[in-house]
Amino acid sequence: MSHYKSNLRDIEFNLFEVSQLEAVLGSEPFGDFDRDTVMDILTEVDRLAKNEWSESYVEADRVPLELINGSVVLHDSMKRGLDAYYDAGWEKVSVPKEFGGFGAPSQVRWAMQELLVGANPALYFYVSGGLMAVVLDMVGTPEQVEKWGIPMMERRWGGTMVLTEPAAGSDVGAGTTKAVHIEGDTYHLEGVKRFITSGEFDHAENIVHLVLARREGAEPGTPGLSMFIVPKFHVNDDGTIGERNGIVATNIEKKMGIKGSTTAELTMGTDEPCVGYLVGGVHKGIKQMFKVIEDARMLIGAKSAAALSTGYLNALEYAKVRVQSADLSEMLDKTAPRVEIINHPDVRRMLMTQKAHAEGMRAMVHYVASLIDKAQLHPEEPFWDKAGDLMLPLLKGYSSEKAYALLAQSLQVFGGSGFTQDYPIEQYIRDAKIDSVYEGTTGIQALDLFFRKIARDQGATMSQLSEQILEMVKGGPEDLAPERRLLGAAMEDTQAHIGVMVGHLMASMGGDKPAIYKTGLHANTLLESLAEVVMAWLLLGHAEVALAAKGTAEGDDVAYYEGKIASARFFAQHALPKAKLRREAAEQEDGWLMEMSDEAF
Repeated sequence: MSHYKSNLRDIEFNLFEVSQLEAVLGSEPFGDFDRDTVMDILTEVDRLAKNEWSESYVEADRVPLELINGSVVLHDSMKRGLDAYYDAGWEKVSVPKEFGGFGAPSQVRWAMQELLVGANPALYFYVSGGLMAVVLDMVGTPEQVEKWGIPMMERRWGGTMVLTEPAAGSDVGAGTTKAVHIEGDTYHLEGVKRFITSGEFDHAENIVHLVLARREGAEPGTPGLSMFIVPKFHVNDDGTIGERNGIVATNIEKKMGIKGSTTAELTMGTDEPCVGYLVGGVHKGIKQMFKVIEDARMLIGAKSAAALSTGYLNALEYAKVRVQSADLSEMLDKTAPRVEIINHPDVRRMLMTQKAHAEGMRAMVHYVASLIDKAQLHPEEPFWDKAGDLMLPLLKGYSSEKAYALLAQSLQVFGGSGFTQDYPIEQYIRDAKIDSVYEGTTGIQALDLFFRKIARDQGATMSQLSEQILEMVKGGPEDLAPERRLLGAAMEDTQAHIGVMVGHLMASMGGDKPAIYKTGLHANTLLESLAEVVMAWLLLGHAEVALAAKGTAEGDDVAYYEGKIASARFFAQHALPKAKLRREAAEQEDGWLMEMSDEAF
């Protein structure tokens, strides 16, 4: 049986009962889709996720992949999963029509990705070639799209983004990989990159690396970086695969989790020239690469949400059948019958915490995806793009931290059995830990949220979002009035938290440079509070829909809607009050931690 437990009902609820996706289906640019088509797609992808896609989940974790003479051979079970994905054409569903795809809404794309990345995240990273091809179509020259982008789509080539260097880490602008101009858009690259996801594998006949490097004479920092197309194999004029390029995997990391994903060290220009082609013929590398980075950050947020969801559903199934101890109300009666552990208060608390957060994270994924769709449909309205930018660090940073923490509660429900490999939770936890590190650590996400998405924007987008949230606070079903009050209080505390940090920023700019440390010390907690406010707002919106639908619901839907209302109430009651404590801590900060000597640590 598959380890993976999906929640297709909740995905459908997000798409059609909350987002009202049907309203934009059937007309351009989504003219080829209706509700039945979307659900048929998701049902088939769900089947793939639970069968061929899940088949290699355990083997890839327990049987290490090896780097032999610069090559990595994937397990046959992994190749079967990839073949099933490509043979069905799933990589083309959300690709724009003009680039040979079917042009599905972003919300459909991310629903599909939840199913696949939840079932086998390591395997999903091997199908990134499609994303890289779409990016090349956006920023490359017509010739580059013809030679590289189209074959990446049509011939299932792999694709990577290559940023990190051993001595630079998250400080991408400190990279030293060198690009020497040869002629036209052709360069020779020299350097070493590290932590490159899917940097080497044998399923694809070619891998196209998108590499950041600094051309000779370029300015320091990120402005001096350019992006280059660097193929694993050269491509002949007739489109056939040529000789090996001078980019070679010289190591693959031995990791805590997602062991089936080859995280490679790539060395360029050591034995053979490493030929790269300047993307778009312009030196705008970091701007071009951010089209990949932002998509990858959203993917990691979706991965975290998917992992917590399947962890929770596995724990829930176990809690319903595991019989242990008497009901707490009968604890003094030694002859009382033993009950399923779902009847114990602490187990219920753990399960409800997981459920509310998993559904809140999924809601956040779908909300961001809906913003992407609205930006496509209404490009004249800048709010949609800006709101998506504001949400990304929340989705990526909060979900990655919270999913890892709450998967430990999934394991806790299993007790000692959860610590064994009899159940998938221990692997879920190991696979999930990377999420808070991938694509910028949580601390980097928090700084991005405050400095780039709020302060640089002068709070404009944040204010518009706040207005939408406060509209809900002002009125709605009486059954949710206490929760709306909690939302309003948390929104006020979060806005005050932002105000405190802005004050420290202004003091720093006014000459008190160390004041900026006070902002840095409370950036992560701001991210947490704002993410929880947004999630509570979305969950309460779900609860309003569920309240309206529950009266006429039948069968399993009655319990489903009851659960949606419960998730919103629980989250509001247990998560939102924390915003006050975080705001008070920010207000009371005097920066003493930054004055403490290194030796005292």
